[in-house]
Amino acid sequence: MQLSFEDRTYLVTGGGSGIGKGVAAALVAAGANVMILGRNADRLAAATDEIKGAAGPGDIAYEPADVTNEDEVARAVAAATAWHGRLHGVVHSAGGSHTIGPITQIDSELWRSTVDLNVNGTMYVLKHAAREMVRAGGGSFVGISSIAASNTHRWFGAYGPAKSALDALLKLAADELGPSWVRVNGIRPGLTRTDMVGPIMELPATLEDYRQCTPLPRVGEVDDIANVAMFLLSDAAEYVTGQVINVDGGHGLRRGPDISGLLEPAFGADGLRGVV
Repeated sequence: MQLSFEDRTYLVTGGGSGIGKGVAAALVAAGANVMILGRNADRLAAATDEIKGAAGPGDIAYEPADVTNEDEVARAVAAATAWHGRLHGVVHSAGGSHTIGPITQIDSELWRSTVDLNVNGTMYVLKHAAREMVRAGGGSFVGISSIAASNTHRWFGAYGPAKSALDALLKLAADELGPSWVRVNGIRPGLTRTDMVGPIMELPATLEDYRQCTPLPRVGEVDDIANVAMFLLSDAAEYVTGQVINVDGGHGLRRGPDISGLLEPAFGADGLRGVV
């Protein structure tokens, strides 16, 4: 099976670090032209230099933008499209959470900002990128979700519900855009080794709980996610749309993690069951 990306251009949001950077690096190594997007220009520049240093056959550029600002998203999509004359696909990895703890104690403003980042940010990127792919005769959009969208993750706050909404949005878009040959799919990573989950890796009890919940006995790596993203972007997946694929070592077969040991010192045992 050949996965050719030569002379193709992709936009990768959240491309300055973690999964986004890993996907961008893999695409450049496979011959694609990749524009990475993120809020931190210095981080984007550093990621660009690192990926260029690997001397892949593709090209890479960056465009600072905040996915929660629709005008900035529209500008970045236009820049990615104009760079080589067409946008072939998007990997939307920008996301995250500003909330953690019992739902009875969540800061409502941080809840809104987490929903804004994961749901509205996805809609803006999808809205403007889909326009360009429809005009060009087709393309592939891959949204990075989370196992927290499908399996309850107690005390993760807005993150799980927001990622559930992201999954629903991807399926809606796949249904609407299929007649224009734009495919829309998602990936639900499990525990994946990135800077964002670094603190979890340093907590033996929490890490052991993840291990007990995961049939395949290791932590996920960024390359695991990048490999599936590249498949979904490629012609090998030309009859795949509207799917959200778990890349989690089988964690989705069991339950979400127990992080009570991490949070109980801050909220108390009663607090974790909703007492305020």
